[in-house]
Amino acid sequence: MSKIESYESNELIDSLPKHLKQFIKPQNYEDYTPINQAVWRYVMRKNVDYLSKVAHKSYVEGLRKTGIEIEKIPSMYGMNRILKEIGWAAVAVDGFIPPNAFMEFQAHKVLVIASDIRQLENIEYTPAPDIVHEAAGHAPIIANPDYAEYLRRLGAIGAKAILSKYDVDLYEAVRKLSILKEAESTDEKEIEAAAKEVERLQEMEVDPSEMAQIRNLQWWSVEYGLVGDMDDPKIYGAGLLSSIGESKWCMNEEVKKLPYSIQAAKQDFDITKPQPQLFTTPDFSYLMEVLEEFANTLSLRKGGARGLQRLIESNMVGTIEINTGLQVSGQFSQVLLNEENEVIYFGTKGPTALAYREKELIGHGIKHHPNGFSSPLGKLKNINLAIEDMGPYDLKAYNFYDNKWLSFEFESGIKVEGLNITGIRNIQGKLMLIQLSDCTVTYGDQVLFKPEYGAYDMAIGSKIIAAYAGSADHNSFPNLYEASSVHTIKPVKSPALLELEKQYAKVRQLREDKVIDDSILEQILETVKEEYPQEWLLLLEMLELAKDKNLQAKLTNSLKEIASENSKVQTLIEEGLEMLEMKEKDHQA
Repeated sequence: MSKIESYESNELIDSLPKHLKQFIKPQNYEDYTPINQAVWRYVMRKNVDYLSKVAHKSYVEGLRKTGIEIEKIPSMYGMNRILKEIGWAAVAVDGFIPPNAFMEFQAHKVLVIASDIRQLENIEYTPAPDIVHEAAGHAPIIANPDYAEYLRRLGAIGAKAILSKYDVDLYEAVRKLSILKEAESTDEKEIEAAAKEVERLQEMEVDPSEMAQIRNLQWWSVEYGLVGDMDDPKIYGAGLLSSIGESKWCMNEEVKKLPYSIQAAKQDFDITKPQPQLFTTPDFSYLMEVLEEFANTLSLRKGGARGLQRLIESNMVGTIEINTGLQVSGQFSQVLLNEENEVIYFGTKGPTALAYREKELIGHGIKHHPNGFSSPLGKLKNINLAIEDMGPYDLKAYNFYDNKWLSFEFESGIKVEGLNITGIRNIQGKLMLIQLSDCTVTYGDQVLFKPEYGAYDMAIGSKIIAAYAGSADHNSFPNLYEASSVHTIKPVKSPALLELEKQYAKVRQLREDKVIDDSILEQILETVKEEYPQEWLLLLEMLELAKDKNLQAKLTNSLKEIASENSKVQTLIEEGLEMLEMKEKDHQA
């Protein structure tokens, strides 16, 4: 096995582009506390018990196939050994990552797993991505081949959906809020300010970008999707599979069940609240039909002036493909249109790369084009034949070959003059790029390029057939995505918390050793009652192990007392006691 910095890798992870590898973090399994492990056990036991009845049949089987255990938080390395059998891999990341990066990981068949785990007080639901959501929610359904292919295809298309500045601002605001909410001892005023910023952004009336729409599709399928019969659907969305509360809530009649369609792309959602409606797909293959219908609306497949304008507004690296196959990747900043709203000239600023069929052209990477790239598009004036359609005889007639002086005017009025140095052709033999020296490009009184700027590379083509986010060749931009400056806040543990962890560790050790000592449990109970009177989960863990009837009664009474005093944990305690009763009945049977 090879290493990515300090991470164990495999073939799929090795093949990831550099701009994705920057987000991979070590899982640091030893950082999980005994309390973390107890939270995992509770959620998984509760979920598997309930979800075996209401989740898609792939769920329970998928837990086994993807290496997800109920008794302990999964190791990413262990998961990868099993995921490899179905052609997937998993990596640890720090919470939310940029939307396009998330999608691109998916396209490479790599699950991104936020390796932190929710706090005990957020055991039912957390707005922050965590290992319960990612590993126990997403991974099991991937074992279904139809769903896995949908997820990969959604990632491939989503990675190329164009963002807006609003998307970036919202992503950063939600990431910050989720981190603050999950951090221990965060100032409530700080959380309130972050929540208000998310609310302010969500209340803004903006036209949804392509990324916003595909994010909606992802939300109403991958995260909160139902599958099967409209009258009796099954759960497959990871957000539902990993939420104790919402997996039950979603089955109520008051939650509307709508047939899944392209309309889901227009349906917004609020990540902080239970969803008032859910979409149901008849089967996983139908998800692909809707995805293809949606993909046909994207700039990726429509190109044109609108696609280029979206790239300019995104202020991020994007790509256009010209009808000759030439692909230009960079931060687009300039466009000129004719009366028919067709692109007659475009330009980028900063590092730019040229490619053909997703492979960078030799000598045309960001080092060769550090200050941008620009070119006219269209047909020549008074010539019906487009340059890219000219045969050898036509090209010779118009001096489109090496070491000939060129002087021509486009139908748009753009004029180009210069010495033709060389050209690059596509696999059909058609010109797609020429290079000129001593070149001048003008448009009316506007000078677009001067000889002193150096050699001029000019794209050959008449129209833009595709426009999408990211780079054509994923190796062209090693820093394609900018990582967030807001990082997960590591807890500063108080002496009381450290002592509580020791008590959890003692109980866990008893379970693992399978040697139950009720006297030790008695001692722990006394400590808990005196020092941690609201600590319900530890008592539940102890009750599961206790053999002495009097001790069982003490633990049960203590749990019921906490439930009566604290409505926030009442249901959790009652359902925990119910789980233990069912376990005892099954054991007796």
